[in-house]
Amino acid sequence: MKFESSRYYKLLKSHKIQTPYGDFYFCDKFYLAEIYEGVHLDYGKIKNLMSHLVDFYGDKKIGFISNRINSYSIDPHLYSKIDEEFDKIVASAFVTYTNISYMNATMEKRFSKKSIKRCMFLDEAIDWVLNIKELKT
Repeated sequence: MKFESSRYYKLLKSHKIQTPYGDFYFCDKFYLAEIYEGVHLDYGKIKNLMSHLVDFYGDKKIGFISNRINSYSIDPHLYSKIDEEFDKIVASAFVTYTNISYMNATMEKRFSKKSIKRCMFLDEAIDWVLNIKELKT
């Protein structure tokens, strides 16, 4: 389910950023990514996204939801590089819709030093991120 089709889209105030590689929704406590089909997320694309995040959130810590409605790839070694450079994401939720997507999320989880929850439904991911202790203020 796309974020714009979810009940949360109307409940949560969000700012949408469209890039050549995906749609991103910046909410108060998290941002949500919907990467386009067939994209490979490399360091340049992620760094570009992080500059948008810093402009929008400043120094604020946030959660991240990867709503994997499409198939795409990422080098999981980038997680630690981005964390060291920006240290903005407290924890992440990956919404998977297929077995292969779930297996990829399981593998990616091994590369991250921060908490990653694998979810089957977008509502589950949003509820989980909104209840992260570090984001409750």
